[in-house]
Amino acid sequence: MKFLAITLIVHRPDPVTGIRKPTHERFREVLENAVLAEELGFDGFGVGERHERPFISSSPTVVLSHIAALTRRIRLFTAVTTLSLLDPVRAYEDYATLDHLSGGRLDLIIGKGNGTAQRELFHVTPEDQWERNAESYEVFRQLWRQDRTTAKTRFRPELKDAEVWPRPYQQPIRVWHGSATSKESVDLAARYGDPLFSANVTNPIEPYAELIRYYRERWEHYGHDPADIAVGAGTAGLYVAPTTQEALAAYRPVFESNLAFQKQIGLPIVFETLEDYVERSSALIGSPQQVIDKVHRYHEQFGHTVLHLHADASGLTDGQHRDSLELFQSAVTPVLRKDIPDPPFAWGPVLPEAESEAEPVSVGH
Repeated sequence: MKFLAITLIVHRPDPVTGIRKPTHERFREVLENAVLAEELGFDGFGVGERHERPFISSSPTVVLSHIAALTRRIRLFTAVTTLSLLDPVRAYEDYATLDHLSGGRLDLIIGKGNGTAQRELFHVTPEDQWERNAESYEVFRQLWRQDRTTAKTRFRPELKDAEVWPRPYQQPIRVWHGSATSKESVDLAARYGDPLFSANVTNPIEPYAELIRYYRERWEHYGHDPADIAVGAGTAGLYVAPTTQEALAAYRPVFESNLAFQKQIGLPIVFETLEDYVERSSALIGSPQQVIDKVHRYHEQFGHTVLHLHADASGLTDGQHRDSLELFQSAVTPVLRKDIPDPPFAWGPVLPEAESEAEPVSVGH
């Protein structure tokens, strides 16, 4: 099993202290967390893309480029690239450049990812967002694979024998499809034989398991080998402590503050108590053995081989957050790596067999 640390770069007051860091400090915290993730042995670090408050992750390529310069090994993920909002040509240019600068360490997770504010900002409607997502992905996919591209498009000017630079480093880049609530993204992933990444954050396991089962059905419908399926899954929160009692005591203020915030802004409440949250959500809160057992329970339903965890402290102190990550890596990760297989593809750059893995472009290293 592979493990990612992911941030959406939420920028709101700390759930416990009520203090909101200045924007530049929040960005610096993201960079420090990425370096920490590599130091602790995580396999990937992901940055989301949102264009509405309380997020400041509107430019993931810029953030990931900085992280690429600070790290050497860890793979870089988008979580997610909102292709329904983007010009696929411009997105290709940005990500192809980032892929070169990182030495082929980039994976994309694409998705609709649209709240009302960012839909309105980009003039995307609930009715056309899925068609935009599919069209943008199909154009992006062609651009990555072909030196010249011709595409009849509905949501951007058509392409006729177009050349777009730079040409790619990875051939091709791996694209995961983010899945939260709808079958459209699942079907798109299955159609092209691409891996699926389940959000698996807001609700109990059942709706996510149902979508993953649908993905497996559609995968076979489109004629792909079931042995090639790769599924990733998210988690709603993380705090690993030596004992259950310590974990619950440390995380309770975080949960109660988040619950009050959800009620304040009118979000539906799925988990009323911390105990229910620990039991029925995907949050990994408890002793190492409890966390191991829970990941196994989810694996029985999902068959996932990649797991993402929160890169941010999110209301924990920096010390608590680091201690939790260190305990996860020392006591949980080795067991799960042994018990659960890796995805059915190499984790390094996707290159022609004749080429060896290259070092990232760097200065002063």
